[in-house]
Amino acid sequence: MSSMTRPSIRAEVTPPPATTAARAGRSRVDPLYYLFLLPSLVIFTLAVTLPAVLGFIYSFTNSVGFGDFEFIGVRNFIAVFRDEGVLGAYGFTLTFSLVTVTVVNAVAFLLALGLTSRVRFRAALRTVFVIPMVISGIVIAFVFQYLFSNSLPLFGQSTGIEPLATSLLANPNLAWLAIVFVTAWQSIPSAMLIYIAGLLTVPPEVYEASSIDGASPWQNLRHITLPLIAGYAVINTVLGFKNYLNAYDIIIGLTDGGPGVATRSVAMSIFRGFEGGDYAYQMANAVIFFLISIVIALIQLRFTRGKGGIAA
Repeated sequence: MSSMTRPSIRAEVTPPPATTAARAGRSRVDPLYYLFLLPSLVIFTLAVTLPAVLGFIYSFTNSVGFGDFEFIGVRNFIAVFRDEGVLGAYGFTLTFSLVTVTVVNAVAFLLALGLTSRVRFRAALRTVFVIPMVISGIVIAFVFQYLFSNSLPLFGQSTGIEPLATSLLANPNLAWLAIVFVTAWQSIPSAMLIYIAGLLTVPPEVYEASSIDGASPWQNLRHITLPLIAGYAVINTVLGFKNYLNAYDIIIGLTDGGPGVATRSVAMSIFRGFEGGDYAYQMANAVIFFLISIVIALIQLRFTRGKGGIAA
């Protein structure tokens, strides 16, 4: 009896094609999402977007903040560029921001190196160093204002150090250095924590390989550590410039913009103008300051693009 070969039958189960309704269901956003988004959107619009738009409109008027007003074109903007007091505030703010960013990043990086090395009581030291970060800026300013105006001059007089015998805050040429010192004292902890986070991401195997090749500590720092934490330096630089361009509370507590107007920042000029009835004029100043801040941010992104994970 001859055997018959049966053809093998392979059952193929194919899933039914997705229907249009199913695809639409997957791409449809749950209405509950918009319900939770709506309060934040309304608050942001009323607190940020609407005031910004109204301020931009008022910058083309002669408004004093209330009552009737007239549109006067770009006269406020022209007046801002001719105002020596405002130009001086811009010069102080930009110089202060640049110097403070440099000091904060340098000191914070050195502290981060020390606190990630094999030293005793690292956890306790990190806790001590972050204390200034949690104290209000105005409180810090008033404390240092007392030290610069009373304690430091007494120390200078008793030791015969003439530069310290008088208050730094009363010297138009040195008062800004006191502001840099106090601002850096408060800002260094946050920058230090960011650098510590960056240093902890560097694989130890990289340093082990370099030690086998005979690399010195300086070569490790230059060719391994700095390139690998470049992105964290970018973060600290961008955040620092953003905060220091808007400097206000520490300056108020230390010098109140003095002596004279030597340490008056742009933010102080704008707020003082509001108090004096120059509402529309200072709104034009605020618009210019906003545009300058945008330009600085774009320049920073241009020079840091492609570094530390920032995409081109």
